[in-house]
Amino acid sequence: MSQEPETNENDAVESDANNDEQAQPVSNEEIEQELMQEEQLSETEQLQQQVADANDQVLRIQAEMQNVRRRVERDIENAHKYALDKFSADLLPVVDNLERALSAISVDDESQKAVAEGIELTLKSFVDVLTRFKIEPVDPAGQPFDANLHQAVSMVPNPDLEPNTVMDVFQKGYTLNGRLIRPAMVVVSQGS
Repeated sequence: MSQEPETNENDAVESDANNDEQAQPVSNEEIEQELMQEEQLSETEQLQQQVADANDQVLRIQAEMQNVRRRVERDIENAHKYALDKFSADLLPVVDNLERALSAISVDDESQKAVAEGIELTLKSFVDVLTRFKIEPVDPAGQPFDANLHQAVSMVPNPDLEPNTVMDVFQKGYTLNGRLIRPAMVVVSQGS
């Protein structure tokens, strides 16, 4: 009888060992599967984060490119609008000289009438060309003084006019597409 319990003990030990062997790999597999799932979840989360970061970066780059495109378009537009800025400023003294020549000619003198007519036509065609290229005169006689468009040469007391009113224009000013090329040189009334 003593042998049977040993066998039973051996059988019990063997069945415990079998149970342990069977339980051990199952539990190891379960643990491994859980770890793999956790790794997969963390890898998935990492990949999702990377995708979100990449999408955010793409959106930022797209916004930056759109801003660059707008800036370039604005710069090109300004370059087209104001390309004639210096050139037109150099032409303005010619207009001034033609106007001075007209004012110096006596209209009553028949011998100068043809010259005056020629200068008037030249001046008119010159001014038409300036207007076609959006170069507009600033002739503020009788208007309030505007420091953005006018340059005061002197101030003269005049009780007949409101203070800071342009009394006389020495030289017309000009704008190119609304931007000042040359301010008008003016005499301004002074309050008494």
